[in-house]
Amino acid sequence: MDMHIDHKVLSDLQEVMEGGYRQLLETFLDDSERRLSQLHGARNAAELGMAAHSFKGSSSNMGAVSLAALCQQLEERVRQSSLYGIEDLVTRIDQEYREVQCFYRSECERVSAT
Repeated sequence: MDMHIDHKVLSDLQEVMEGGYRQLLETFLDDSERRLSQLHGARNAAELGMAAHSFKGSSSNMGAVSLAALCQQLEERVRQSSLYGIEDLVTRIDQEYREVQCFYRSECERVSAT
């Protein structure tokens, strides 16, 4: 079982979205790049928490379960004002996103080829 992606969520999305599925994937990838920039560029805890929260939501909607879980950890840590080890968590979010990004890109190609 792929720990990064909930494939059931994706197959459900593909059914619902039909022809719009690829657009949905591309939008998620674009949004995610922006959200990562927001995480890295956050000037304070509030901005960091908001970026983590919105990234968690979009990741969860797209079935990126590990990414959503990491964003949730980050959001909770900010809420508890426990910023210790936060750079490490952001690095893990980066790494997890790279995994997810590769998968969604190949998914875009797969859909285009059909």
